[in-house]
Amino acid sequence: MGNLIFNGELITRSAVQIDVEDRGYQFGDGVYEVIRIYNGQLFASEMHLKRLFESAKFIRIKVPFTLDELKAKLEALIVKDGLTFGIVYMQLTRGASPRNHAFPTEEVEPVFVAYTKEIPYAGEVKPGVKALLTDDVRWLRCNIKSLNLLGNILAKQEAVEAGCAEAVLHRDGIVTEGSSSNVSIIVDGTLKTHPANNLILNGITRQVMLQLCQANGIPVVEEAFSIADMLAADEVLYTSTGVEVTPIVSIDGKTINDGQTGPITRQLQVYFREEIERQCGMLKA
Repeated sequence: MGNLIFNGELITRSAVQIDVEDRGYQFGDGVYEVIRIYNGQLFASEMHLKRLFESAKFIRIKVPFTLDELKAKLEALIVKDGLTFGIVYMQLTRGASPRNHAFPTEEVEPVFVAYTKEIPYAGEVKPGVKALLTDDVRWLRCNIKSLNLLGNILAKQEAVEAGCAEAVLHRDGIVTEGSSSNVSIIVDGTLKTHPANNLILNGITRQVMLQLCQANGIPVVEEAFSIADMLAADEVLYTSTGVEVTPIVSIDGKTINDGQTGPITRQLQVYFREEIERQCGMLKA
Protein backbone atom coordinates (compact mmCIF):
# COMPACT_ATOMS: atom_id res chain seq x y z
CA MET A 1 0.00 0.00 0.00
CA GLY A 2 2.80 2.38 -0.92
CA ASN A 3 0.75 4.78 -3.03
CA LEU A 4 -1.50 7.68 -2.13
CA ILE A 5 -3.33 10.67 -3.50
CA PHE A 6 -1.64 13.94 -2.61
CA ASN A 7 -3.43 17.11 -3.77
CA GLY A 8 -5.05 15.23 -6.61
CA GLU A 9 -1.97 13.37 -7.86
CA LEU A 10 -1.41 9.63 -7.49
CA ILE A 11 2.15 9.30 -6.19
CA THR A 12 4.27 7.09 -3.92
CA ARG A 13 4.03 7.65 -0.19
CA SER A 14 7.75 8.35 0.13
CA ALA A 15 7.45 11.33 -2.23
CA VAL A 16 5.00 13.25 -0.02
CA GLN A 17 6.13 16.25 1.98
CA ILE A 18 3.83 18.06 4.43
CA ASP A 19 4.79 21.53 5.68
CA VAL A 20 5.34 21.73 9.46
CA GLU A 21 2.99 24.73 9.48
CA ASP A 22 0.17 22.77 7.89
CA ARG A 23 -2.87 23.77 9.92
CA GLY A 24 -4.02 20.17 10.24
CA TYR A 25 -0.74 19.34 11.97
CA GLN A 26 -0.73 22.39 14.24
CA PHE A 27 -4.42 22.98 14.96
CA GLY A 28 -6.33 19.91 13.80
CA ASP A 29 -7.81 22.35 11.29
CA GLY A 30 -9.28 19.84 8.89
CA VAL A 31 -11.69 16.98 8.30
CA TYR A 32 -11.42 13.32 7.37
CA GLU A 33 -13.40 10.36 6.12
CA VAL A 34 -12.94 6.57 6.00
CA ILE A 35 -14.61 4.27 3.47
CA ARG A 36 -14.65 0.48 3.68
CA ILE A 37 -13.59 -1.54 0.64
CA TYR A 38 -15.02 -4.97 -0.15
CA ASN A 39 -14.02 -6.92 -3.26
CA GLY A 40 -12.09 -3.87 -4.43
CA GLN A 41 -15.29 -1.78 -4.35
CA LEU A 42 -16.11 1.28 -2.25
CA PHE A 43 -19.03 0.66 0.10
CA ALA A 44 -21.62 3.47 0.54
CA SER A 45 -19.16 5.81 -1.17
CA GLU A 46 -21.64 8.54 -2.08
CA MET A 47 -22.85 8.81 1.52
CA HIS A 48 -19.28 9.00 2.83
CA LEU A 49 -18.16 11.56 0.26
CA LYS A 50 -21.21 13.75 0.82
CA ARG A 51 -20.39 13.78 4.53
CA LEU A 52 -16.80 14.77 3.76
CA PHE A 53 -18.05 17.70 1.69
CA GLU A 54 -20.54 18.67 4.42
CA SER A 55 -17.87 18.54 7.15
CA ALA A 56 -15.54 20.67 5.01
CA LYS A 57 -18.32 23.19 4.40
CA PHE A 58 -19.02 23.44 8.15
CA ILE A 59 -15.45 24.62 8.79
CA ARG A 60 -15.23 26.65 5.56
CA ILE A 61 -12.72 24.58 3.59
CA LYS A 62 -13.42 24.06 -0.10
CA VAL A 63 -12.83 20.54 -1.36
CA PRO A 64 -10.61 20.93 -4.48
CA PHE A 65 -12.55 18.30 -6.47
CA THR A 66 -16.11 17.47 -7.33
CA LEU A 67 -17.60 14.42 -5.66
CA ASP A 68 -17.39 12.42 -8.90
CA GLU A 69 -13.78 13.47 -9.49
CA LEU A 70 -12.81 12.41 -5.99
CA LYS A 71 -14.56 9.05 -6.30
CA ALA A 72 -12.72 8.36 -9.57
CA LYS A 73 -9.38 9.20 -7.94
CA LEU A 74 -10.11 6.87 -5.02
CA GLU A 75 -11.05 4.05 -7.38
CA ALA A 76 -7.79 4.56 -9.29
CA LEU A 77 -5.87 4.38 -6.00
CA ILE A 78 -7.56 1.11 -5.05
CA VAL A 79 -6.65 -0.39 -8.42
CA LYS A 80 -3.07 0.87 -8.15
CA ASP A 81 -2.70 -0.72 -4.72
CA GLY A 82 -4.44 -3.92 -5.81
CA LEU A 83 -6.60 -3.77 -2.70
CA THR A 84 -9.42 -6.30 -2.25
CA PHE A 85 -10.49 -5.76 1.38
CA GLY A 86 -9.64 -2.78 3.54
CA ILE A 87 -10.26 0.94 3.89
CA VAL A 88 -9.37 4.18 2.20
CA TYR A 89 -8.59 7.10 4.52
CA MET A 90 -9.00 10.71 3.33
CA GLN A 91 -7.88 13.91 5.04
CA LEU A 92 -8.36 17.53 4.04
CA THR A 93 -6.70 20.42 5.87
CA ARG A 94 -6.91 24.16 5.40
CA GLY A 95 -3.30 24.13 4.21
CA ALA A 96 0.02 25.63 5.32
CA SER A 97 0.46 29.22 6.51
CA PRO A 98 2.33 31.10 9.26
CA ARG A 99 0.96 29.96 12.61
CA ASN A 100 -2.04 32.01 13.69
CA HIS A 101 -5.29 30.88 15.26
CA ALA A 102 -7.34 32.93 12.79
CA PHE A 103 -7.76 31.77 9.21
CA PRO A 104 -4.91 32.75 6.84
CA THR A 105 -5.40 36.19 5.32
CA GLU A 106 -3.52 35.18 2.17
CA GLU A 107 -4.71 32.64 -0.40
CA VAL A 108 -3.83 29.16 0.86
CA GLU A 109 -4.37 25.90 -1.00
CA PRO A 110 -5.98 23.11 1.05
CA VAL A 111 -3.99 19.89 1.44
CA PHE A 112 -5.69 16.61 0.55
CA VAL A 113 -4.27 13.15 1.23
CA ALA A 114 -5.80 9.70 0.74
CA TYR A 115 -4.30 6.26 1.24
CA THR A 116 -5.47 2.68 1.57
CA LYS A 117 -4.98 0.06 4.28
CA GLU A 118 -5.57 -3.66 3.94
CA ILE A 119 -8.02 -5.26 6.38
CA PRO A 120 -8.59 -8.96 5.67
CA TYR A 121 -12.24 -9.99 5.63
CA ALA A 122 -12.69 -12.96 7.95
CA GLY A 123 -16.26 -13.66 6.90
CA GLU A 124 -17.69 -14.62 10.28
CA VAL A 125 -20.48 -12.75 12.04
CA LYS A 126 -18.91 -10.59 14.73
CA PRO A 127 -19.37 -11.81 18.33
CA GLY A 128 -20.31 -9.57 21.23
CA VAL A 129 -17.81 -7.27 22.93
CA LYS A 130 -17.31 -5.58 26.29
CA ALA A 131 -17.63 -1.82 26.75
CA LEU A 132 -17.21 0.69 29.53
CA LEU A 133 -18.94 3.97 30.37
CA THR A 134 -17.11 7.28 30.43
CA ASP A 135 -18.01 10.96 30.42
CA ASP A 136 -18.40 12.63 27.04
CA VAL A 137 -16.03 15.59 27.42
CA ARG A 138 -15.79 16.49 23.72
CA TRP A 139 -16.76 19.77 22.08
CA LEU A 140 -20.36 20.40 21.02
CA ARG A 141 -19.97 20.00 17.25
CA CYS A 142 -19.54 16.24 17.12
CA ASN A 143 -21.53 16.15 13.87
CA ILE A 144 -18.43 17.48 12.09
CA LYS A 145 -15.95 14.70 11.27
CA SER A 146 -12.99 16.85 12.21
CA LEU A 147 -9.38 15.99 13.03
CA ASN A 148 -9.93 17.04 16.66
CA LEU A 149 -10.18 13.60 18.23
CA LEU A 150 -8.32 13.89 21.53
CA GLY A 151 -11.45 13.27 23.61
CA ASN A 152 -12.24 10.18 21.52
CA ILE A 153 -8.67 8.92 21.79
CA LEU A 154 -8.55 9.23 25.60
CA ALA A 155 -11.91 7.44 25.92
CA LYS A 156 -10.78 4.63 23.60
CA GLN A 157 -7.53 4.22 25.51
CA GLU A 158 -9.44 3.99 28.78
CA ALA A 159 -11.54 1.22 27.24
CA VAL A 160 -8.53 -0.68 25.91
CA GLU A 161 -6.76 -0.51 29.27
CA ALA A 162 -9.89 -1.95 30.89
CA GLY A 163 -9.94 -4.86 28.43
CA CYS A 164 -12.91 -3.47 26.49
CA ALA A 165 -13.47 -2.92 22.78
CA GLU A 166 -15.31 0.40 23.08
CA ALA A 167 -16.09 3.29 25.40
CA VAL A 168 -19.73 4.36 25.58
CA LEU A 169 -19.90 8.11 26.09
CA HIS A 170 -22.56 9.96 28.07
CA ARG A 171 -23.41 13.54 29.00
CA ASP A 172 -25.01 13.80 32.44
CA GLY A 173 -26.28 10.25 32.21
CA ILE A 174 -27.60 10.49 28.64
CA VAL A 175 -25.81 8.15 26.21
CA THR A 176 -24.47 9.89 23.10
CA GLU A 177 -22.27 7.47 21.13
CA GLY A 178 -19.09 5.43 21.30
CA SER A 179 -15.54 6.75 21.12
CA SER A 180 -15.41 5.71 17.45
CA SER A 181 -18.91 4.41 16.80
CA ASN A 182 -22.64 4.93 17.23
CA VAL A 183 -24.50 3.07 19.97
CA SER A 184 -28.08 1.79 19.75
CA ILE A 185 -30.34 -0.29 21.96
CA ILE A 186 -33.20 -2.71 21.33
CA VAL A 187 -36.25 -2.49 23.61
CA ASP A 188 -39.33 -4.64 22.97
CA GLY A 189 -38.33 -5.13 19.32
CA THR A 190 -37.73 -1.41 18.66
CA LEU A 191 -34.32 0.03 17.86
CA LYS A 192 -33.54 3.25 19.73
CA THR A 193 -30.63 5.51 18.83
CA HIS A 194 -29.58 9.06 19.67
CA PRO A 195 -30.94 11.60 17.17
CA ALA A 196 -28.48 12.87 14.57
CA ASN A 197 -27.80 16.29 16.07
CA ASN A 198 -24.62 18.13 17.08
CA LEU A 199 -23.90 15.69 19.94
CA ILE A 200 -23.07 12.72 17.71
CA LEU A 201 -21.50 11.95 14.36
CA ASN A 202 -24.20 10.65 12.04
CA GLY A 203 -22.32 7.48 11.14
CA ILE A 204 -22.72 6.07 7.65
CA THR A 205 -23.10 2.54 9.02
CA ARG A 206 -25.73 3.96 11.38
CA GLN A 207 -27.56 5.48 8.41
CA VAL A 208 -27.39 2.26 6.41
CA MET A 209 -28.64 0.30 9.43
CA LEU A 210 -31.63 2.62 9.83
CA GLN A 211 -32.46 2.20 6.14
CA LEU A 212 -32.29 -1.58 6.59
CA CYS A 213 -34.57 -1.36 9.61
CA GLN A 214 -37.12 0.57 7.58
CA ALA A 215 -36.89 -1.86 4.66
CA ASN A 216 -37.33 -4.91 6.90
CA GLY A 217 -40.03 -3.72 9.29
CA ILE A 218 -37.90 -3.11 12.38
CA PRO A 219 -39.35 -0.11 14.27
CA VAL A 220 -36.92 2.76 14.95
CA VAL A 221 -37.09 5.61 17.45
CA GLU A 222 -34.45 8.33 17.19
CA GLU A 223 -34.40 9.76 20.69
CA ALA A 224 -31.92 10.10 23.53
CA PHE A 225 -31.78 7.31 26.10
CA SER A 226 -30.20 7.12 29.53
CA ILE A 227 -27.54 4.86 30.96
CA ALA A 228 -30.30 3.13 32.95
CA ASP A 229 -32.28 2.57 29.73
CA MET A 230 -29.23 1.04 28.08
CA LEU A 231 -28.37 -1.28 30.96
CA ALA A 232 -32.00 -2.49 31.07
CA ALA A 233 -32.26 -2.92 27.28
CA ASP A 234 -32.88 -6.28 25.64
CA GLU A 235 -29.92 -5.74 23.29
CA VAL A 236 -27.13 -3.17 22.83
CA LEU A 237 -25.13 -2.77 19.63
CA TYR A 238 -22.57 -0.44 18.14
CA THR A 239 -21.90 0.43 14.52
CA SER A 240 -19.10 1.93 12.48
CA THR A 241 -17.23 1.49 9.21
CA GLY A 242 -14.72 -0.72 10.99
CA VAL A 243 -16.97 -2.91 13.17
CA GLU A 244 -20.05 -2.92 10.90
CA VAL A 245 -22.89 -4.08 13.21
CA THR A 246 -21.56 -5.59 16.43
CA PRO A 247 -23.33 -6.48 19.69
CA ILE A 248 -22.21 -5.15 23.07
CA VAL A 249 -22.79 -7.89 25.64
CA SER A 250 -21.20 -6.31 28.73
CA ILE A 251 -21.04 -2.69 29.94
CA ASP A 252 -19.06 -1.81 33.05
CA GLY A 253 -19.36 -5.47 34.05
CA LYS A 254 -23.16 -5.53 33.61
CA THR A 255 -24.14 -8.41 31.30
CA ILE A 256 -26.54 -7.63 28.45
CA ASN A 257 -28.85 -10.39 27.10
CA ASP A 258 -27.03 -13.11 29.07
CA GLY A 259 -23.87 -12.25 27.14
CA GLN A 260 -25.36 -13.41 23.84
CA THR A 261 -26.01 -11.67 20.52
CA GLY A 262 -29.69 -10.74 20.48
CA PRO A 263 -32.10 -11.74 17.69
CA ILE A 264 -32.59 -8.23 16.28
CA THR A 265 -28.86 -7.55 16.23
CA ARG A 266 -28.32 -10.90 14.49
CA GLN A 267 -30.93 -9.95 11.88
CA LEU A 268 -29.22 -6.61 11.32
CA GLN A 269 -25.86 -8.32 10.84
CA VAL A 270 -27.41 -10.50 8.13
CA TYR A 271 -29.16 -7.56 6.47
CA PHE A 272 -25.93 -5.52 6.55
CA ARG A 273 -23.91 -8.28 4.91
CA GLU A 274 -26.60 -8.58 2.23
CA GLU A 275 -26.33 -4.84 1.59
CA ILE A 276 -22.55 -5.11 1.25
CA GLU A 277 -22.98 -7.91 -1.28
CA ARG A 278 -25.64 -5.91 -3.16
CA GLN A 279 -23.20 -3.02 -3.56
CA CYS A 280 -19.86 -4.83 -3.78
CA GLY A 281 -20.49 -8.43 -4.83
CA MET A 282 -20.48 -11.78 -3.05
CA LEU A 283 -18.21 -11.89 0.00
CA LYS A 284 -15.77 -14.73 0.51
CA ALA A 285 -13.37 -15.04 3.40
